Amino acid sequence: MNVSLELDCRDMLCPLPVIELAKAFPGVPVGGVVAVVTRDVAARTDVPAWCRMRGQEYVGEETTDDGVPRHLVRRLS
Repeated sequence: MNVSLELDCRDMLCPLPVIELAKAFPGVPVGGVVAVVTRDVAARTDVPAWCRMRGQEYVGEETTDDGVPRHLVRRLS
């Protein structure tokens, strides 16, 4: 998948990964994808919930080469 922006939030705990996503999101073009890389297990719930609240698309979760979850969000508006 073509990622417009990757946020390295590996060492951040809830709610910081979602806060970083919200801060960076305005700089991503509509149709662009943001990847949030974080070890925080709460992100599995928090990132999709943020997408629902903001009307954006949660594309899913991948794993980075070093085994860290990578949450993908597509900007719809």
